[in-house]
Amino acid sequence: MLYDGMAAEKARKGPPEGFPRLPLIPAARYTDPAFLALEQKYLWQNVWLYALHADELPNAGDYRLWDRTGSPIVIVRGKDGEIRAFYNSCSHRGAPLVEKAEGATQGFFCRYHGWTYDLAGNLNAVREMRDFPGFDKACHGLKQVRCEAWGNWIFVNENPDAEPLSDFLGGIVDDWANLDVENLCHIQSDSFVIDCQVKVLIDAFLETYHLKSIHPNTVDRFLDSRSSFMNLWTNGHSMMTTAHRDPDWRDPGARGMPEVEGAEDIFEQNPSYNIYPNLVTPPATTGMPFLMFWPRDDRSMVVDVHWFAPNGSQGHEMWPTRISNLVRILEEDTQFAPSIQKSVEAKGFEGLTLSYQERRIYAWHMELDRLMGDAVPPELRLPRVLDPYIERH
Repeated sequence: MLYDGMAAEKARKGPPEGFPRLPLIPAARYTDPAFLALEQKYLWQNVWLYALHADELPNAGDYRLWDRTGSPIVIVRGKDGEIRAFYNSCSHRGAPLVEKAEGATQGFFCRYHGWTYDLAGNLNAVREMRDFPGFDKACHGLKQVRCEAWGNWIFVNENPDAEPLSDFLGGIVDDWANLDVENLCHIQSDSFVIDCQVKVLIDAFLETYHLKSIHPNTVDRFLDSRSSFMNLWTNGHSMMTTAHRDPDWRDPGARGMPEVEGAEDIFEQNPSYNIYPNLVTPPATTGMPFLMFWPRDDRSMVVDVHWFAPNGSQGHEMWPTRISNLVRILEEDTQFAPSIQKSVEAKGFEGLTLSYQERRIYAWHMELDRLMGDAVPPELRLPRVLDPYIERH
């Protein structure tokens, strides 16, 4: 179906019959502080988000302080091997329990008043217990954050009533069943600060319309943007597959690297998934990057790039080439981001006028509206014109 879909996209003379004209996406959804505050509450603190790989916490007591949603969260491996997440707040008066970005500990100790907790978040000791009449330590453990794994990828969700991670991911788990995700190892991670609102850059990774302008000497040389075939799925997820100009082309930057055996050949055809809202990845048999897009404030963001690959790939001689190739492409994608930010703030810019090939952007915003519900200001709400094109996956 994907091969037929890519061929049909390349051959078409216009959008499919009956496809609606996409309404304007108001610029205020990218610039209005009140709207962005609602987005922070209803989106970033209410969905499953990739946090780290289990390889990054190899031993009991290893922890990371994770704050990409604005909330300080400690992710730690317990003595039982389980990875858990807690708010970095003592249940007494909210003082932080860890101050370093990462480390190892036997338990958590509040330097303010001396309360101590074990790695499972249980309150162990309270100084001057005599002054807390009727106090039950069992009721004052650390506040836990939802934390679940897909293979060795650890996701967190600040909504205690959220659906299980596996339900949220839906058919993506089945799509990747032959990629042996349980045995993919962490290679390295990097972070980059970009001066634009986070959606400005997410948008660029949901379409191929920009390839000829932005990537004429890189991506556009081997991908045929006119062939991009897209799937829109529930929960905001989507996927795009774009044919190579040369059907026999293979990434020279991954030549000779270990591969996952038995994986479907579609993973050699440049699929790109968006796991809603901010994880973009092109899975391949030789491994993949997770590109994570995070809001920093209303006019800046962070891109995290995490690399994963089959066991045996660590230290391979091609990694410097492969990583530098992606960095070059990222530099091309981000070169205009600060100036775009200024442009979308211009009084004369009303909003985004999207084409059929950019429909993943509109679908992304529709899911945001669903999560925000009645909190969306009526003048900024989008008509749900793509509902008939969203599939349960």
